[in-house]
Amino acid sequence: MSSLRRKMRLANESRASPLHSMWSANFGYRGTVLHSTRKPLRLWFRAMWHITDQKYGANALGLQRALNLGSYHTAWQWLQKLRRAMVRPGREKLSGLVEVDETYVGGKKPGKRGRGAEGKALVGIAVEDKGEDGIGRIRLWHLEDASSASLTPFVKGIVQQGSTIRTDDWLGYNALTENGFRHVVIQSKDMKLAHLIAALMKRWLLGTYQGAVRPSHLSYYLDEFTFRFNRRTSKSRSKFFYRLVQQAMMVDPAPLRTLKGPALPFLEGAANLNLDPIDEDRNHNI
Repeated sequence: MSSLRRKMRLANESRASPLHSMWSANFGYRGTVLHSTRKPLRLWFRAMWHITDQKYGANALGLQRALNLGSYHTAWQWLQKLRRAMVRPGREKLSGLVEVDETYVGGKKPGKRGRGAEGKALVGIAVEDKGEDGIGRIRLWHLEDASSASLTPFVKGIVQQGSTIRTDDWLGYNALTENGFRHVVIQSKDMKLAHLIAALMKRWLLGTYQGAVRPSHLSYYLDEFTFRFNRRTSKSRSKFFYRLVQQAMMVDPAPLRTLKGPALPFLEGAANLNLDPIDEDRNHNI
């Protein structure tokens, strides 16, 4: 009974607050990730603050405990919705000198290694090389395979045409020049920026989610890592929080059926099974 009274009190406080009135009058929930929510706005703000306040990422169990939610499934849904808000619609493409590579996510198993390995997820990596200023922005993308048919649209979708793309000598990148990019080829061992991002991404997945990532949802975890990495120099958590709130009002609703379903069309059947645990050594070239 006390739990019910507490929920009613929180809901009434939220509805009566000037912030809630302003939000409803000027923005409303319709057409955003908060569409059809029955929880008070204050609770959503607490969820966003918890997520942005976690240095290495938030998981559903931690969010459930922080908000005292009655259901783990509710916490999982909220996290998935807010991860979608971490990609700003119409965000600027990478530009200048961009290093591009791929890495596999998944544990070691018998069979083919490297490109073409089975039972793993292929992630495309793009990193702005700012020279003496170090690493710029990054983009991560769950790829179907390492063919030119997958790699060329990946690069075109995230890098400004006319930019210089630096890759290894993999044939899947051969069409970049004819698609409006300057293509520079170097040895794989010299792809230090992309290899660094791959190692950090795997360490993050392993530490925050214990490597238990389903391929159908991998894209959303990659979006979260990208959102956090690209704001790594921000000294204010409040700005981090503000950006997530702002973008939550810009993205489309995320119904439950879309949260549970595959993020990408090529993820069907066996491809949806959980990935094997990520290797402890976090080698980029599993």
